[in-house]
Amino acid sequence: MLIGVPKEIKIHESRVGLTPAAVRELAANGHRVMVQKLAGAQIDLSDDKYQMAGAMMVDTPQEIYAKAELIVKVKEPQPSEIPWLREEQMLFTYLHLAPDPLQTKGLMESGCIAIAYETVTDHFGGLPLLAPMSEVAGRMAIQAGAHALELDQGGRGMLLGGVSGVPAARVVVIGGGVVGTNAARIAMGVEAHVTVLDKSIHRLQQLDSQYGSKINTVFSTVDALEEHVSTADLVIGAVLVPGGAAPKLVSRELVSRMNRGAVLVDVAIDQGGCFATSRPTTLADPIFIQDGVVHYCVSNMPGAVARTSTFALNNATLPFVLALANKGCRNALLDDPHLRNGLNVYRGRITYEAVAQALGLSCTPALEALTPA
Repeated sequence: MLIGVPKEIKIHESRVGLTPAAVRELAANGHRVMVQKLAGAQIDLSDDKYQMAGAMMVDTPQEIYAKAELIVKVKEPQPSEIPWLREEQMLFTYLHLAPDPLQTKGLMESGCIAIAYETVTDHFGGLPLLAPMSEVAGRMAIQAGAHALELDQGGRGMLLGGVSGVPAARVVVIGGGVVGTNAARIAMGVEAHVTVLDKSIHRLQQLDSQYGSKINTVFSTVDALEEHVSTADLVIGAVLVPGGAAPKLVSRELVSRMNRGAVLVDVAIDQGGCFATSRPTTLADPIFIQDGVVHYCVSNMPGAVARTSTFALNNATLPFVLALANKGCRNALLDDPHLRNGLNVYRGRITYEAVAQALGLSCTPALEALTPA
């Protein structure tokens, strides 16, 4: 199979769909890989390294979209890229379609087969292709929040861990999944006062057992959110509805009651955000201030540490790329229900229920779409 890796063009996005090691693995399985020149240059993955691994280097993305049977990316195709997609061409990348009707419409009209990293599942009920980036984003959320708390960023001028005789900052993490756990872990590491809210008692028990007195676990209710968010110095939004739009858990009114210079970091912004006042920002201009509260809502946070993120992502995606290349699209999807859960758009039809619900569209179950009439 001919596989294509275009250079990412989203602002300040330097991750790359395949590393040279992944290219070499695909070549060893008899596949050809086209990589756009300079695709990995910013993270020290030079064209020479790709050529040594067996890749064909091409000058333009148009060449890749025109010839490749499978496109492997990191971020969703940008508006300028969508017209290049072809009927029955496979696209394997993060899509986050629920809050993005224009991208969804473009993918449907292209007739392509779009498989989203974020909805592929595993035997444990997890999201293995989302998890590595969630781990990165969770750890980065505290780093970003700590910076945003500085006075010159508009924050309260607080040090997360405080100092002798001065209380630590209050960090509230909404959601105890991969993002929330990693955020809490880093916050505890700098000796902040950490509270995690979640609706799963089982998850709260796990966190309490693991971290003991270093963490406060609270069952998430409207009352609990209001109590803890209103007095927090830093709030991390770490909720997830797989494939669907994030619930707006923090209202505008609650944001207006927070302390001046408090910080909100919305890691769920890719799925629309979990704070009512959130709007997507970029790594070039990451923060804005609303009602005196600093908002950090970067939709590709792991892109700031692109080298770490690229290798972590490739570790997770490579087995699925190999399956698609070795078996072909239809057989790979029929053989593996977990990969099939990643199918979001198939030849003009939405095949993921949460996406269809969020956008008010009809859904064709993936298995039905793949099965000839």
